[in-house]
Amino acid sequence: MIPSYWSPILTSLEVATLASIFAFILALGFAWWLTHRPFHGKVIVETLFLLPLVLPPSVVGLGLLIVGGRRSPFGQGFEYLFHQPLVFSFPAAVLAAMVVAFPLVYQTLKIGFARVDNDLEDAARTMGAKEAQVFIYVTIPLAWPALVTALSLGFARALGEFGATMMFAGNIPGKTQTIPTAIYLAVETGDTKMAILWSLFAIGFSFLLLSISRFLYR
Repeated sequence: MIPSYWSPILTSLEVATLASIFAFILALGFAWWLTHRPFHGKVIVETLFLLPLVLPPSVVGLGLLIVGGRRSPFGQGFEYLFHQPLVFSFPAAVLAAMVVAFPLVYQTLKIGFARVDNDLEDAARTMGAKEAQVFIYVTIPLAWPALVTALSLGFARALGEFGATMMFAGNIPGKTQTIPTAIYLAVETGDTKMAILWSLFAIGFSFLLLSISRFLYR
């Protein structure tokens, strides 16, 4: 029971950690760019970024299958580089969790950057600071509560991802089986005890993570 109990938990923590980091890095750049660089079509770009937040998970999973399948250029490139298909692999689980976590991370970071006083950034520019220096030494310190919140929410969202992961990465024990997919399989096979134990861990860990995030933000 012990190994079978901890296996999906460890996989979930690994997937959520990598997915939230990748989503945070991407969202950080895009959020700052779209906050400070108005252009035609900005609404369309932001709408595309937020789509995974409202689309059914099965639609996101199907999209990932089309983009990352063995017949797609991206999937073929991945298989050429790593000598294994992307579908039903650990990287597929990370990618699926990253895609669904990205909109939440992006929106949180965008709100945080929007609250930074532009006069402070302009003051740094008038003193000779370059854009990279303004971003690192002015914007980031002023928006750090939003950064912490975004990373925490991204991790929590990636930890709870089910639909897209199930379609794109499957439910392979010890490889792609996360807590949500393990709970689904346990319920399907009548193993209610394990389903409850995994659910309690997910609830407790998510509560702790969100509590820490709220404390740091305040």
